[in-house]
Amino acid sequence: MIFALLLASLIGLSLGLLGSGGSIITLPVMVYIAGIPVSQAVGMSLVVVCGTSAVGSFLRFRQGEFAGRAAMLFTITGMIGAFFGAKLTHLVEPKTLMLLFGGLMLIVGAALLRKRAVTAEPKSCHLVQCLTVGAMVGVMTGFLGVGGGFLILPALVLFAGLEMKTAIGTSLAIISLNSAAGVVGQLRYVSLDWTQTLSFLAVAVLGMFGGQWLAKRLSSQSLQRGFAWAIIVLGLFLLAKNR
Repeated sequence: MIFALLLASLIGLSLGLLGSGGSIITLPVMVYIAGIPVSQAVGMSLVVVCGTSAVGSFLRFRQGEFAGRAAMLFTITGMIGAFFGAKLTHLVEPKTLMLLFGGLMLIVGAALLRKRAVTAEPKSCHLVQCLTVGAMVGVMTGFLGVGGGFLILPALVLFAGLEMKTAIGTSLAIISLNSAAGVVGQLRYVSLDWTQTLSFLAVAVLGMFGGQWLAKRLSSQSLQRGFAWAIIVLGLFLLAKNR
């Protein structure tokens, strides 16, 4: 459990640095390190992601790195998708769920390894596109207990025309609200160990502050690549263990 809590700091660290990525390690850490059942770990993961992202979004908001219109459009359908996506968790066998999660980690890791930076011309958030992408990310959030920042970030740049720093702050707000809706959906089916959950949350928030501090001093590109390889290795482990 102590080792699992130490790893939880990486969740906040990655969210603080990149505005995405860290939440995807929460579920495997809870299941394979802390020994928490998958069905319960999904809800606990969402609480940790929700709280940590909320803190990070507030810090970015104070720095002026936040776009209210884009955040609103993404969360309108995202929260609805997360609420109903939570039902899917309990319709799928735990082994199948972890296989899906492992496959998702490989996709995320490969996306993070891409060297080319995503760029876009300044434009307003397209109503239909932002609502549609928000719904898709929301369903995945409720189903797998991940924030979806690795999809939200490029979507905010491409469809909402946001600059990267503003996209990170906006992404964290969307992740937090989607995760909150996912928690409400999960609580219909399971009860959470709040002592463990809040312990993970506290450590992840500390990691968030560390990530914000490091973001000003280290190359985010090298950190992103290192984190991407860690995700790929963990994804391969999940696929091998649950085949």
